[in-house]
Amino acid sequence: MESLESLDPGDVPRPEKRRSRRTCVILGVVAGVLLLCVTVAVVMVTVPHKPERLEATFISRCELFQGYDCQKLWSAFQQAYVGKDPCKVPMESYDPLIAAAPFKPACNRMMFWSKTKDLVQEFTEKRGCFLTLEETVLGFVLDGLTWCGKEGSSETFTSGCPGWGECENNPVGSFWKRASAAFADVACGDVSAVLNGSIETPFSPKSIFGSIELKMFNSTKVRSLNIVLVSQENAVSNCTNASFKDLQRELDAGIKYNCKEMAESKFNECSPDPEKPCGPCW
Repeated sequence: MESLESLDPGDVPRPEKRRSRRTCVILGVVAGVLLLCVTVAVVMVTVPHKPERLEATFISRCELFQGYDCQKLWSAFQQAYVGKDPCKVPMESYDPLIAAAPFKPACNRMMFWSKTKDLVQEFTEKRGCFLTLEETVLGFVLDGLTWCGKEGSSETFTSGCPGWGECENNPVGSFWKRASAAFADVACGDVSAVLNGSIETPFSPKSIFGSIELKMFNSTKVRSLNIVLVSQENAVSNCTNASFKDLQRELDAGIKYNCKEMAESKFNECSPDPEKPCGPCW
């Protein structure tokens, strides 16, 4: 397992952006309240989210899914990190949470990504044919959130938590690694992975996709891995990129490998047409 320091920022869920700038613009229209604008912006950035807000977000997101005991999931989630050193929460700490909401196979519909999160999320939201980790109950509930515990405390904290690169076994990083492994473990049929063709090394063995998900694909369940290499106007890489040789070496020998190059504009055209049957359009 590679350390979190080696993971590219594009491989990890990003915290929700603050909207203080927009608030400033609105309040700053009247010059007389400019000082108030600055005060509001500072408060929004520096005041930490209360733990109860995290719980409310967790529960409200969870309730969008049917068939789950959301309070039970919250309890299993907390047990993974509460009262622990925030740099000593290994992946296995989330085993009870994964067991409480196990991932279900979605043969021929499971999609993975690396350094293409926003593109893939927009695609799956419009198309509704493929399933990513972020669209499962656990992935959806915790996407964009930050949390940790502290030794000797029974509280949940949402500020002062270690970042991805500060220590390997931090609560957020360990969750996403554990969830990624469990999601990939149920992959079956034809699996798709969208990688970034606008960078020099589209496949990294140190990414979550390369170090965890790819290694979980089992030839007894997965028939093929279809790489979709999406590029903006000027492609930097193609399917002959040397990094894909590393990918094929890591891939279970019984799994068929395919790679397709696609412009981002063409990829986006795949998603909005509801008349097209579900399935790959590349």
